[in-house]
Amino acid sequence: MINILDQSTINKIAAGEVVERPMSIVKELVENSIDADANQITVEIKDGGLSYIRVTDNGNGIEKDDIRRAYMRHATSKLSTAEDLVGVMTLGFRGEALSTIAAVTETEMVTKTRDSLTGIKYVINGGREESFGEVGAPDGTTIISRNIFFNTPARLKFLKTAMTEGSYINDLIVRIALSHPTISFKLIANGKVTISTSGNGKLKDVIYAVYGRDITANLLPVDYSENGISVSGYIAKPFISKGNRSFENYFVNGRYITNPIIAKAIEEAYKTSIMMHKFPFTMLSLKLDPKMCDVNIHPTKKEFKYYNEKALFHTVYHAVSDALIGKEIIPDFNLDKKNAEDQKEAAEGTVNVKKAETSINNNVNLKQTEVDAASKQSDVSAAVKNDSGSSLHNKTESFSVK
Repeated sequence: MINILDQSTINKIAAGEVVERPMSIVKELVENSIDADANQITVEIKDGGLSYIRVTDNGNGIEKDDIRRAYMRHATSKLSTAEDLVGVMTLGFRGEALSTIAAVTETEMVTKTRDSLTGIKYVINGGREESFGEVGAPDGTTIISRNIFFNTPARLKFLKTAMTEGSYINDLIVRIALSHPTISFKLIANGKVTISTSGNGKLKDVIYAVYGRDITANLLPVDYSENGISVSGYIAKPFISKGNRSFENYFVNGRYITNPIIAKAIEEAYKTSIMMHKFPFTMLSLKLDPKMCDVNIHPTKKEFKYYNEKALFHTVYHAVSDALIGKEIIPDFNLDKKNAEDQKEAAEGTVNVKKAETSINNNVNLKQTEVDAASKQSDVSAAVKNDSGSSLHNKTESFSVK
């Protein structure tokens, strides 16, 4: 017997493709915020996102009449027809995120458009609407998701520890912040700010905020264009490396993706200058014609295909290799400068020795003077004592004669 599934069951099944773990929820909500033209995005999590996720932005907000529609499956403002998939530039476009998140969490949304006097608070738990009403709110949207998989406990037991799930979210925000330096991001984990970027548009400042001074001080700029593909950003000198590919960051049209062609091109360019089984640090942004690539091949949109993979490999390879050629790729060490510094230190040392000798001689002379003065004082005291004794002797003799 063939059964027609109800909408609640359909949503829960679909959620398994889109919402794999707390990081999936954060990814979908942050991408929605970016598509809504937000320039300030705050993510707060508790217990690695297992019990609490909050994403707040200052974007365009959602119109009152569109709020309920936004939580329906395949409801989106980014596409109208299948032809719109060709050349899509927004990070989200399938219209599955909000409906699947609401199906497996306790969800609360507060949103306000810039033209509205008040905002709207919408509460939907497990796909069922709980409340809908006006509320005071700033411009933008805040979405809170609590207790992920509360109604599908079988899925919950496959999640990892809170610390591990939290690290996945941290890595995600790092990559999104690197791909969007004009947006200010803040990640708060259990009440502590772990990531904070300024959003001033300077990629190097984001790298410094995320990776620190050592990596930032050893970056090489990349700016290369060929075959209709432009590659920009930074790579690090070869001695900045890791035993895995977590340092390899590359983005296509602002979207973080993984691609074996790009990874291979980067590693081939570094092949002669990096140790075996080590992988370099890269932060590359690729701009190419969106009509020539397809990102709609995986539910997480992390993979993409390009119509000319040979040209893609060639462009990325030369972008990286050209940045490495002719650059100082080892820590700076100038022998002539070192010799000059040594001579200067030697000269300063000679002067210091002479000063020390002069100081010692002066101290010796001073001590000798003090000794001579003490000797003279002793002689004077002895003379006085002798004079006094002689006078007394004379007086005694005079007394005896009488």
